Amino acid sequence: MAVRDHALRAAGRAAAVAGLTTAVVVLMAGFALIGVGVAGAGGAVAGIAVAVVLTAVGYACCDRLALSAMLARPVSEVEQPELYRLVRELSKAGRLPVPRLFVSPADQPNSFTVGRGPRTATVCCTEGLLRVLDEAELRGVLGHELAHVSGHDILASTMSAGLATMITFPAGLVRSARAAAGAPGGGVPAASGVPAARAGGGSGSGLGLVESLLMLVFGPVAAVLVRLAVSPEREYRADATAALLTGDPVALASALRKVDAGAAELPLAPDGRRLSVGHLMLVGPFRHEGVARLFLTHPPAGERVRRLEALAGYRR
Repeated sequence: MAVRDHALRAAGRAAAVAGLTTAVVVLMAGFALIGVGVAGAGGAVAGIAVAVVLTAVGYACCDRLALSAMLARPVSEVEQPELYRLVRELSKAGRLPVPRLFVSPADQPNSFTVGRGPRTATVCCTEGLLRVLDEAELRGVLGHELAHVSGHDILASTMSAGLATMITFPAGLVRSARAAAGAPGGGVPAASGVPAARAGGGSGSGLGLVESLLMLVFGPVAAVLVRLAVSPEREYRADATAALLTGDPVALASALRKVDAGAAELPLAPDGRRLSVGHLMLVGPFRHEGVARLFLTHPPAGERVRRLEALAGYRR
């Protein structure tokens, strides 16, 4: 088991480094080509410089960008004693530093891990996840998240999320403008007595069209970076490592069934910021339609469950 665990970690680390390197190189090449088209050789140098700055900012702020996209907040041990106990036990078993713990207010059951390495890792669970899972299932999910930490693949996934968030930032600005204008879903207080659709008026629908157009332009670029940096095999490796860490692959399989059903019932709205962090989640949080299809990196939940049950000795 120790040899197999070491092999899983080594494979995950190699894949993460290769994927992240490829994504950064493609980003720089893309900006250089844009620079050449705009201003010749000097523009290429400026484009590469912009790509380097984006990469540096993405490295420095990627975890905060991902957490803010899900409105996550840190929780204390007083608020979540059971969560802290399970994470401490699993961190000790995996010989890992205890990560920071955040909770997102989302009703959809899901979880994700961000950070640049084991010492900066942050595990975030949604309130929906904490409601629907029992202790054994929650242990399995936390084991999966810590498996990403021990596999050293969180840097690639978190940085790709940060870069994708910055690339789709113009669409996010338009979305904020829609909210300020009182467009549907933009946050017009119900107490004002003005219907949201009427309050937004033509400006809200116009801004919505601009947001959609910007996502059509920038969304595919962000999706390419995410898919280059993150492989579906990442989830299979984390599932297998979690099964070894917790000793209970059946509990993780049960949790995956519940989380996948919850994500289908309560999909997240696919705006630019959330699309950029969807690949971090335990299961895909969006409906498989529109621009969201470009960001698909998760393998089918049914296949993940089948592999976990095979580890437990189940035959089909």
